[in-house]
Amino acid sequence: MDSATSDARTPLGASADNGFKIVVVGGFGVGKTTLVRSVSEIRPLNTEETMTQAGEAVDDIREVRGKSATTVAFDFGRITLDARNVLYLFGAPGQERFWFLWDRLFSGTLGAVVLVDTRRIGDSWYAIDRLEKHGTPFIVACNHFGGPVHTPQDVRHALDLDPHVPLVDCDARSRESGKQVLITLVQHVKNRYAGPSAPADLPRQEFV
Repeated sequence: MDSATSDARTPLGASADNGFKIVVVGGFGVGKTTLVRSVSEIRPLNTEETMTQAGEAVDDIREVRGKSATTVAFDFGRITLDARNVLYLFGAPGQERFWFLWDRLFSGTLGAVVLVDTRRIGDSWYAIDRLEKHGTPFIVACNHFGGPVHTPQDVRHALDLDPHVPLVDCDARSRESGKQVLITLVQHVKNRYAGPSAPADLPRQEFV
């Protein structure tokens, strides 16, 4: 399995002039920080802080007992697609008290990944609702945490997903799995905007 952390510091090419923003959202403790870390070509910026006993009264950690740190602003990573196109990744904090940040993060976003822990599917409702209200293209990725196995049909029904919204499985710790999630999102965005009214060409979905 690929490591979820990296010390790589790849410089951004001088010819890169197209930046595409992707946001990773979802409930508390679903693996957003881990996903950004696993796919970023640079050492990600993150704003994780150690969770304290006082915080247990604010954040419900009953389903994430092993979690010792939490994001308090956002995570940031980068992937170079080619000489001119770059993906910028933003991982949004999942706690309800930070939801006010989401609307700003969604501004100018190419698309979003809604990361889901199938043990706590209901925690993803707000993210999907906000993305739909913004009209932001998104896909849903079920992160592996063990526990009961749900069929794609069960997950779609529980989230009331539009049939055109892609649903994939992933392991947020794996770089290869995370890359496949982003490839699925980019392809979904390209398909959504296909036609005479399409915006400027989106980058090819090639990840190094």
